[in-house]
Amino acid sequence: MNEEIQLLIFHLDDRLYGIRLSQVERVLRSVDCTPLPGAPSILFGVISFHEEIVPLLNIRKRFGCPEREIGLDDQFIIARTARRLVALFVDGVRDIIEHSQHDMVTAQKIFHQVEQIEGVIQLDDGLILIHDLDQFLSLNEENELEKALTRQPSHGN
Repeated sequence: MNEEIQLLIFHLDDRLYGIRLSQVERVLRSVDCTPLPGAPSILFGVISFHEEIVPLLNIRKRFGCPEREIGLDDQFIIARTARRLVALFVDGVRDIIEHSQHDMVTAQKIFHQVEQIEGVIQLDDGLILIHDLDQFLSLNEENELEKALTRQPSHGN
């Protein structure tokens, strides 16, 4: 069976990444972010999205890209993991593509001990690393985030 997967393609610097479109809620222009005391260092802070407090993940840090401040032209991808709604700070969203599941090389065949990458797909203009959102935070980071979120007042930012 040739199952198709749909991916939202985004970039950090010159690198292309993708996440499953089924996890994406919306793409937004960057908004103000509030620091979250006690949160894991992989978080920028939190944003408000439809009156819900949403952690803003620093995927640049996780993937070894140079860190930088959030700019007005940046975008946030609002996506749903198995545990919560999250926001990803990205340089920009490029496209939505559909590819055969068979075109994807699983990450374990290429990268050892990189849980955040589900696989890789080769396109005409480069490789796309497919990001596994459910594995982005370690168990320890997930616990730290949960504690930090429960300490916050319910009125948001």
